[in-house]
Amino acid sequence: MSSHDRTLFAGVDIGGTTTQVVLCAEDLTVLDRAEVATPATDGGRAMIGAALGALAPLLERTPGRLVGCGVGAAGVVDSATGRILVASDSFTGWAGFAVTDAVEEALGVPAFLDNDVNAFLYGEVSGGAVRGESDVLGMTLGTGVGGALWTGGALFTGPHGAAGEIGHIPGFGDLLCSCGGRGHLETLASGRSIGARYADRTGRRLTAREVAQAADRGDQDALEVYRAAGAGIARAIVMTAGVVDITTVVVGGGVSRAWPLLEPLILASLAADPPVSGHPVRLVRAALAADAVPVGAAARARRELAAKVGV
Repeated sequence: MSSHDRTLFAGVDIGGTTTQVVLCAEDLTVLDRAEVATPATDGGRAMIGAALGALAPLLERTPGRLVGCGVGAAGVVDSATGRILVASDSFTGWAGFAVTDAVEEALGVPAFLDNDVNAFLYGEVSGGAVRGESDVLGMTLGTGVGGALWTGGALFTGPHGAAGEIGHIPGFGDLLCSCGGRGHLETLASGRSIGARYADRTGRRLTAREVAQAADRGDQDALEVYRAAGAGIARAIVMTAGVVDITTVVVGGGVSRAWPLLEPLILASLAADPPVSGHPVRLVRAALAADAVPVGAAARARRELAAKVGV
């Protein structure tokens, strides 16, 4: 088969600040990629237009036949209808937008929509740190805390699309969460919360990365903030393992850049309070970095088309 006959899949990650686009071969090898600013205040049509505009030159310079496109997007999505259900206030005209209809109309190929954390987990299972595993909890520690479940070799979203959202389960104290609830894991383990907890203790405002650097220098306040984050993450893992018996946890997002600091804190808490099964849970850092969501979106497109039309 010549390169002009090969099958291509596109993957898109629409974030509040940037949009990442990749073009993948059938085995999900990234052949080309691009990044563009997300026009988040200009409405759904503009956001999809920016993504497709970034994809166009990739298609022009990459021989092959595009057969499907996956999109990962922040917020609550309806994968069945391809629409955004709920979006944060950083987006304008996004909630209710028919994403897959717009993409299919522009590209002439089937399109599929997932929220960004589900797409992240698709990517890591398909070609990242947990490749080929059957029971995985995916956690993203960024501005917020997101979660997704992979059980029995497939993504499990639940009847309302909220399965795996461990970041917004209460029981982690009494601090006010960004969603309006109290005591959610996000109040301890998100990048925003790590900075806020350090400011509560010291009166100094630092980013999560700066707090990690301070902890590495021996700052006890910074270390206590990360110790609380690690203990909260471990408790969330044990809770999930007790309900669905996951065997592995993959962690991504900006906070995971402090992995040399964070990993031993999580593992220490897991050792002190292990899952009820008595079996240890494998903890790994995500491997695909910024490619995880768009590659995962492309993997979703590949999986759906393989199941439905034998691509």
